[in-house]
Amino acid sequence: MRTYHIINIITDTNIGGAGTVLCNYLAEADRQAFRHTVVIPRDSRLKPRLEALGVAVLEADGIADESFSFSAVKMLLRLFRREKPDLVHTHGAFSARIAGRLYGKCAVVTTRHCCYPQARWKTVFPGKTLLGAVNNFFADELIAISDAAAGNLTDFGTKPKKITVMLNGVFPIAEAPDEKKAEARRGFGISESDFVCTLAARLVPEKGQRYVLEAAKELLGYPIKFLLAGTGPDEETLKAEAPENVIIAGFVSDMGTAHSITDVQLNASTGTECSSISLLEGFSLGVPAIVSDFGGNPSHIEPGKNGFVVPQKDPGAITDAVLRLYSDRELLRNMRAETKRIYNERFRAAIMAENIERVYKKTLARRNKGG
Repeated sequence: MRTYHIINIITDTNIGGAGTVLCNYLAEADRQAFRHTVVIPRDSRLKPRLEALGVAVLEADGIADESFSFSAVKMLLRLFRREKPDLVHTHGAFSARIAGRLYGKCAVVTTRHCCYPQARWKTVFPGKTLLGAVNNFFADELIAISDAAAGNLTDFGTKPKKITVMLNGVFPIAEAPDEKKAEARRGFGISESDFVCTLAARLVPEKGQRYVLEAAKELLGYPIKFLLAGTGPDEETLKAEAPENVIIAGFVSDMGTAHSITDVQLNASTGTECSSISLLEGFSLGVPAIVSDFGGNPSHIEPGKNGFVVPQKDPGAITDAVLRLYSDRELLRNMRAETKRIYNERFRAAIMAENIERVYKKTLARRNKGG
């Protein structure tokens, strides 16, 4: 059986959602069918994780957190000519898509990891026609990690037949032992009897933490605590505005334990959110979620089974959903069981790996036939 050479290109210098998804795939990859090389920016924090997975890692200058540059196209073209990939898989690296086409001897797959409200000029003639032509030419196949991401692509002219919607997959988190959970509660200032709502995200306006603070103010007096994990430019502002039932925890190195003491996950995104990795990891422990109706996260929710979807920018809706689960513990217990079931059926890393490799095989077969 032939082993195909796949080069993944990712421009992230930190470990974000796209990098986590890539590492999860590589951990489950079929090493007999595919040989993997990953191109990353020099000094990217992804390097140790990738090397631990036993894949070849190449560091490149001029691609750090940048989708396109002429110098990156030239550098990547030289790299492709040297490494001779059968397929190039890009993650937010338009330079690599161009270089792949210029190389001409490989298939090109790209993953859309984000979704944004689109400027009107991108969705109407002539902008839509131009952007669609570019997207359709510079990729043989596009992977969208949610229906919302696929909608972004078709909004600016990408052919639907080129798009495969593929959900992210994560490895399950092991539940922390009781003594570790008790230690975490003490560290966060959460009592054993407190009902815990956790939001893990960067502290930036589009993640919607301000709406969670407003909801928390309505629940003062209840034994309910809101744990906000993450760092970002809004940290000091949020700390100044947070009521006493909110813990602004900053960077949390052990999110597994944080999820283990969580009763309900929150996601209040108002922009860019396509598929929260933290949300899926919480699902693996059976922690249901309350999510805003923006982006791709709503498609991960089966209302009443593994969570609820609420209108974005609506603190009252968050308050009502939290109170519903706080007040009805039988419903919460049933949802915890359903959440684990749904994780096992839809969001395991092994399922994602099989789906990615199905796209690889289809794209390579079509290319080999000259289609």
